[in-house]
Amino acid sequence: MKNLFSNVYQDKKVFVTGHTGFKGSWLTLWLKALGANVIGYSLPPPTEPSLYKTARLNEGITHIEGDVRDESSLLKAMQTHQPDMVFHLAAQPLVRHSYQDPVETYATNVMGTVHLLEAIRKTPGVRICVNITSDKCYENREWDYAYRENDPMGGYDPYSSSKGAAELVASAYRRSFFNPENHEQHKMSLVSVRAGNVIGGGDWAQDRLIPDVIRSLSQKKPIEIRSPDAVRPWQHVLDPLSGYLWLGACLWQNPKDHDYGWNFGPLASNAMPVREIVGESIALWGKGEWRQGAARTHEAKTLKLDSTKAATLLKWSPVYDIKESLIATVSWYRGYYHENNFDPLIFSLSQLEDYVQSAKKQNKIWVKVQ
Repeated sequence: MKNLFSNVYQDKKVFVTGHTGFKGSWLTLWLKALGANVIGYSLPPPTEPSLYKTARLNEGITHIEGDVRDESSLLKAMQTHQPDMVFHLAAQPLVRHSYQDPVETYATNVMGTVHLLEAIRKTPGVRICVNITSDKCYENREWDYAYRENDPMGGYDPYSSSKGAAELVASAYRRSFFNPENHEQHKMSLVSVRAGNVIGGGDWAQDRLIPDVIRSLSQKKPIEIRSPDAVRPWQHVLDPLSGYLWLGACLWQNPKDHDYGWNFGPLASNAMPVREIVGESIALWGKGEWRQGAARTHEAKTLKLDSTKAATLLKWSPVYDIKESLIATVSWYRGYYHENNFDPLIFSLSQLEDYVQSAKKQNKIWVKVQ
């Protein structure tokens, strides 16, 4: 495992914001397996249960309970631990919650990004920052066209617009303070990455499709679906994480050779309507039913990502198709709810190993020793 990504992460100090969240927990798991020294900075896990707690991810890392809205606390943590690399995942990640508390959403997603980049500016040892945003950062025109990195930022709802604004903040910092033309002076590389609708075991967030589906199935209740015809770019959590980690490794080796924004989306065939994802999940679970619920807020009908840039310049592509993504996801929850001896850490590590083996069979570039 430690030879992946050109063995770049072995013994590196990697600062991860939002490491207690779903996506941050999977990244923490993988970084630990790669031999990195993880410094996590985050609020407590956002749900109960959580992957972070059930998989005992606090063991073997430096855990700092902190809020990215607290500029002084974040700066102190950064300067105390002097990381080599930063992965910024801390966010208010839910569209519907952004309607309920837009101030928190903007404070976390926009000013939290400002605070992080300021902390990096004042910590000269940091070499790389990978800023994780969302496919929803793009101005969604509700067309079938898949969005590319040079499409305009935007957002209808507070969450989406906060992610678009965070992208603009990071772009301004890159050009103003971390410009590649002056890399010899500041020695820092800043990139921004976007993924699709990420699924996988251990997500219990409210108002996300798969966690909502699993909650209903585990309680033997009908699943209520607000927008059954909405099309989203579904992908297993390990697919975008492999892209983030590979981009970080490429930057470590060639810090000036990689442009700013990157899409790490799924295969085009993974863009499917909600109703089909729910139907497949029910089939994999074994039984269940769904019905249409009332739509309470605006939701985009169609959203797709174009990852041609990553495929062309980084030689990166997804490992899992939608069927493999759903099998891995539902099997994780089936084990959690139905197997007495289920260990989330051991099972998650086995899924990570299965994913790596699939990548090797597909001859993915990041599994080779460079």
